[in-house]
Amino acid sequence: MYRDISSCNTYNYGDALYWDSRYIQELGSFDWYQRYSALRPFIRKYIPTTSRVLMVGCGNAVISEDMVKDGYEEIMNIDISSVAIDMMRRKYEHIPQLKYMQMDVRDMSFFQDELFDGVIDKGTLDSLMCGTDAPISAARMLGEVCRLLKPGGIYMLITYGDPTVRMPHLNRSVYNWKIELYIIPRPGFQRPPGSTSSVKSQLEPVPLTEKGLLPPDYIFEDPDCHFIYVCTKTDETISGIHSFPLTAAIL
Repeated sequence: MYRDISSCNTYNYGDALYWDSRYIQELGSFDWYQRYSALRPFIRKYIPTTSRVLMVGCGNAVISEDMVKDGYEEIMNIDISSVAIDMMRRKYEHIPQLKYMQMDVRDMSFFQDELFDGVIDKGTLDSLMCGTDAPISAARMLGEVCRLLKPGGIYMLITYGDPTVRMPHLNRSVYNWKIELYIIPRPGFQRPPGSTSSVKSQLEPVPLTEKGLLPPDYIFEDPDCHFIYVCTKTDETISGIHSFPLTAAIL
Protein backbone atom coordinates (compact mmCIF):
# COMPACT_ATOMS: atom_id res chain seq x y z
CA MET A 1 0.00 0.00 0.00
CA TYR A 2 1.21 3.50 -0.88
CA ARG A 3 4.20 2.24 -2.85
CA ASP A 4 5.02 4.30 -5.92
CA ILE A 5 4.81 1.39 -8.33
CA SER A 6 4.19 3.59 -11.37
CA SER A 7 7.38 5.56 -10.74
CA CYS A 8 9.68 2.62 -9.97
CA ASN A 9 11.78 0.31 -12.07
CA THR A 10 13.67 -2.90 -11.40
CA TYR A 11 16.43 -1.20 -9.36
CA ASN A 12 16.33 -1.42 -5.59
CA TYR A 13 17.02 2.18 -4.65
CA GLY A 14 17.08 1.30 -0.96
CA ASP A 15 20.11 -0.96 -1.38
CA ALA A 16 23.64 0.24 -0.64
CA LEU A 17 25.19 -1.99 -3.31
CA TYR A 18 23.14 -0.32 -6.03
CA TRP A 19 24.31 3.15 -4.99
CA ASP A 20 27.94 2.08 -4.48
CA SER A 21 27.98 0.71 -8.03
CA ARG A 22 26.33 3.82 -9.41
CA TYR A 23 28.73 6.25 -7.73
CA ILE A 24 31.76 4.23 -8.84
CA GLN A 25 30.62 4.67 -12.45
CA GLU A 26 29.52 8.30 -12.20
CA LEU A 27 31.93 11.21 -12.30
CA GLY A 28 31.21 14.70 -11.07
CA SER A 29 28.20 15.82 -9.08
CA PHE A 30 24.47 15.44 -9.54
CA ASP A 31 21.58 17.18 -7.79
CA TRP A 32 18.25 15.40 -7.82
CA TYR A 33 15.16 17.36 -8.84
CA GLN A 34 16.17 20.94 -8.01
CA ARG A 35 19.32 22.96 -7.42
CA TYR A 36 19.79 25.10 -4.32
CA SER A 37 19.06 28.30 -6.25
CA ALA A 38 15.45 27.14 -6.78
CA LEU A 39 15.05 25.83 -3.22
CA ARG A 40 16.75 28.74 -1.50
CA PRO A 41 13.58 30.78 -0.78
CA PHE A 42 12.03 27.84 1.05
CA ILE A 43 15.14 26.73 2.91
CA ARG A 44 16.00 30.25 4.03
CA LYS A 45 12.40 30.85 5.15
CA TYR A 46 12.17 27.79 7.37
CA ILE A 47 15.75 26.88 8.30
CA PRO A 48 17.96 29.71 9.65
CA THR A 49 21.62 29.75 8.69
CA THR A 50 22.59 29.11 12.32
CA SER A 51 20.65 25.83 12.34
CA ARG A 52 22.23 22.43 12.80
CA VAL A 53 21.14 20.75 9.56
CA LEU A 54 20.99 17.08 8.58
CA MET A 55 21.11 16.34 4.84
CA VAL A 56 19.81 12.80 4.31
CA GLY A 57 20.82 10.89 1.19
CA CYS A 58 23.39 13.50 0.23
CA GLY A 59 24.93 11.46 -2.58
CA ASN A 60 27.35 13.56 -4.65
CA ALA A 61 25.12 16.64 -4.78
CA VAL A 62 26.45 20.17 -4.31
CA ILE A 63 23.44 21.57 -2.42
CA SER A 64 25.28 21.46 0.91
CA GLU A 65 28.25 23.29 -0.59
CA ASP A 66 25.91 25.93 -1.97
CA MET A 67 24.24 26.29 1.42
CA VAL A 68 27.58 26.89 3.12
CA LYS A 69 28.40 29.54 0.53
CA ASP A 70 25.07 31.10 1.47
CA GLY A 71 25.99 31.30 5.14
CA TYR A 72 24.94 27.95 6.67
CA GLU A 73 27.26 27.03 9.49
CA GLU A 74 26.79 23.32 10.19
CA ILE A 75 25.55 20.59 7.86
CA MET A 76 25.85 16.88 8.61
CA ASN A 77 25.56 14.85 5.42
CA ILE A 78 24.71 11.16 5.43
CA ASP A 79 24.27 8.55 2.72
CA ILE A 80 23.92 4.78 2.58
CA SER A 81 26.75 4.59 0.04
CA SER A 82 30.25 4.43 1.50
CA VAL A 83 31.60 5.22 -1.98
CA ALA A 84 29.71 8.52 -2.10
CA ILE A 85 30.67 9.45 1.47
CA ASP A 86 34.39 8.73 0.92
CA MET A 87 34.30 10.80 -2.27
CA MET A 88 32.53 13.75 -0.66
CA ARG A 89 34.63 13.64 2.50
CA ARG A 90 37.80 14.00 0.42
CA LYS A 91 36.27 16.71 -1.74
CA TYR A 92 35.20 18.88 1.21
CA GLU A 93 37.85 18.10 3.79
CA HIS A 94 38.84 21.79 3.71
CA ILE A 95 35.31 23.00 4.56
CA PRO A 96 34.71 22.58 8.32
CA GLN A 97 30.99 23.38 8.04
CA LEU A 98 30.44 20.12 6.13
CA LYS A 99 30.62 16.71 7.79
CA TYR A 100 30.03 13.34 6.12
CA MET A 101 29.03 9.96 7.55
CA GLN A 102 27.96 6.68 5.98
CA MET A 103 24.56 5.84 7.46
CA ASP A 104 21.22 4.25 6.64
CA VAL A 105 18.34 6.71 7.19
CA ARG A 106 16.26 3.84 8.58
CA ASP A 107 18.63 3.56 11.52
CA MET A 108 20.27 6.80 12.65
CA SER A 109 20.72 5.66 16.25
CA PHE A 110 24.24 7.12 16.20
CA PHE A 111 22.59 10.51 16.75
CA GLN A 112 20.91 11.48 20.00
CA ASP A 113 17.29 12.61 20.21
CA GLU A 114 16.37 16.17 19.20
CA LEU A 115 19.82 16.97 17.82
CA PHE A 116 18.93 18.82 14.61
CA ASP A 117 17.02 22.01 13.82
CA GLY A 118 16.34 20.95 10.25
CA VAL A 119 16.40 17.84 8.06
CA ILE A 120 16.47 18.19 4.28
CA ASP A 121 15.45 15.28 2.05
CA LYS A 122 15.80 15.63 -1.71
CA GLY A 123 14.69 12.29 -3.14
CA THR A 124 15.69 9.95 -0.32
CA LEU A 125 12.18 9.01 0.78
CA ASP A 126 11.37 8.60 -2.91
CA SER A 127 14.20 6.09 -3.23
CA LEU A 128 12.92 4.06 -0.30
CA MET A 129 9.43 4.09 -1.79
CA CYS A 130 10.88 2.29 -4.82
CA GLY A 131 12.62 -0.35 -2.71
CA THR A 132 11.47 -3.54 -1.08
CA ASP A 133 9.20 -3.25 1.99
CA ALA A 134 8.55 0.37 1.02
CA PRO A 135 5.95 1.24 3.72
CA ILE A 136 8.09 -0.22 6.49
CA SER A 137 11.23 1.53 5.22
CA ALA A 138 9.36 4.84 4.99
CA ALA A 139 8.01 4.46 8.54
CA ARG A 140 11.46 3.70 9.89
CA MET A 141 13.02 6.68 8.16
CA LEU A 142 10.31 9.16 9.10
CA GLY A 143 10.28 7.91 12.69
CA GLU A 144 14.02 8.53 12.90
CA VAL A 145 13.68 11.98 11.32
CA CYS A 146 11.02 12.94 13.84
CA ARG A 147 13.12 11.63 16.72
CA LEU A 148 16.15 13.66 15.63
CA LEU A 149 14.30 16.94 15.21
CA LYS A 150 14.12 19.45 18.01
CA PRO A 151 10.64 20.73 18.92
CA GLY A 152 9.83 23.31 16.27
CA GLY A 153 12.33 21.72 13.91
CA ILE A 154 11.70 21.34 10.18
CA TYR A 155 11.68 18.28 7.94
CA MET A 156 11.73 19.54 4.36
CA LEU A 157 10.88 16.89 1.78
CA ILE A 158 11.45 17.62 -1.90
CA THR A 159 9.75 14.90 -3.95
CA TYR A 160 7.88 13.96 -7.10
CA GLY A 161 5.16 12.41 -4.91
CA ASP A 162 1.84 14.26 -4.80
CA PRO A 163 -0.25 14.30 -1.61
CA THR A 164 -2.17 11.14 -2.52
CA VAL A 165 1.03 9.08 -2.16
CA ARG A 166 3.00 11.14 0.37
CA MET A 167 0.45 12.36 2.91
CA PRO A 168 -0.47 8.82 4.09
CA HIS A 169 3.15 8.51 5.24
CA LEU A 170 3.68 12.06 6.51
CA ASN A 171 0.32 12.83 8.08
CA ARG A 172 0.39 10.16 10.78
CA SER A 173 -0.64 10.93 14.33
CA VAL A 174 2.57 9.47 15.73
CA TYR A 175 4.50 12.38 14.18
CA ASN A 176 1.81 15.06 14.61
CA TRP A 177 3.62 17.32 12.17
CA LYS A 178 2.19 20.60 10.99
CA ILE A 179 2.50 20.25 7.21
CA GLU A 180 2.61 22.95 4.54
CA LEU A 181 2.88 22.20 0.83
CA TYR A 182 4.52 24.11 -1.99
CA ILE A 183 4.57 23.14 -5.66
CA ILE A 184 7.30 24.27 -8.05
CA PRO A 185 7.91 23.47 -11.73
CA ARG A 186 10.73 21.22 -12.81
CA PRO A 187 13.96 22.94 -13.93
CA GLY A 188 13.70 24.35 -17.43
CA PHE A 189 9.92 24.32 -17.54
CA GLN A 190 8.52 26.95 -19.90
CA ARG A 191 5.20 28.48 -18.90
CA PRO A 192 2.63 28.42 -21.68
CA PRO A 193 1.53 31.73 -23.23
CA GLY A 194 -1.16 33.39 -21.18
CA SER A 195 -0.15 31.73 -17.92
CA THR A 196 -1.34 33.68 -14.90
CA SER A 197 1.04 32.08 -12.37
CA SER A 198 4.13 33.83 -11.09
CA VAL A 199 7.24 33.15 -9.05
CA LYS A 200 5.51 34.90 -6.16
CA SER A 201 2.56 32.50 -6.28
CA GLN A 202 4.95 29.54 -6.11
CA LEU A 203 6.27 30.90 -2.82
CA GLU A 204 2.83 30.67 -1.26
CA PRO A 205 1.66 27.42 0.36
CA VAL A 206 -0.98 25.45 -1.49
CA PRO A 207 -4.27 25.12 0.43
CA LEU A 208 -5.08 21.50 1.32
CA THR A 209 -8.31 19.74 2.19
CA GLU A 210 -9.05 18.39 5.68
CA LYS A 211 -7.57 15.07 4.56
CA GLY A 212 -4.35 16.78 3.48
CA LEU A 213 -5.04 16.47 -0.24
CA LEU A 214 -5.13 18.99 -3.06
CA PRO A 215 -8.51 20.58 -3.84
CA PRO A 216 -10.40 18.66 -6.57
CA ASP A 217 -10.22 21.65 -8.90
CA TYR A 218 -6.46 22.20 -8.52
CA ILE A 219 -4.76 22.47 -11.92
CA PHE A 220 -1.09 21.56 -12.41
CA GLU A 221 0.66 24.04 -14.65
CA ASP A 222 3.57 21.61 -14.96
CA PRO A 223 2.44 17.96 -14.82
CA ASP A 224 6.00 16.95 -13.88
CA CYS A 225 6.31 19.45 -11.04
CA HIS A 226 8.01 18.86 -7.70
CA PHE A 227 6.37 19.01 -4.30
CA ILE A 228 7.94 20.56 -1.20
CA TYR A 229 6.45 19.34 2.08
CA VAL A 230 7.46 21.47 5.06
CA CYS A 231 6.81 19.43 8.20
CA THR A 232 7.17 21.23 11.53
CA LYS A 233 7.64 19.15 14.67
CA THR A 234 5.08 20.34 17.19
CA ASP A 235 5.37 20.22 20.97
CA GLU A 236 2.60 17.61 20.98
CA THR A 237 4.63 15.10 18.95
CA ILE A 238 4.54 11.77 20.77
CA SER A 239 7.74 11.23 22.75
CA GLY A 240 9.72 8.02 22.44
CA ILE A 241 8.77 7.72 18.80
CA HIS A 242 11.79 5.55 18.05
CA SER A 243 10.40 2.79 20.25
CA PHE A 244 7.18 2.25 18.26
CA PRO A 245 7.02 -1.26 16.76
CA LEU A 246 6.85 -1.22 12.96
CA THR A 247 3.83 -3.48 12.55
CA ALA A 248 0.99 -3.51 10.06
CA ALA A 249 -1.18 -1.77 12.66
CA ILE A 250 0.68 1.51 12.27
CA LEU A 251 1.41 1.27 8.54
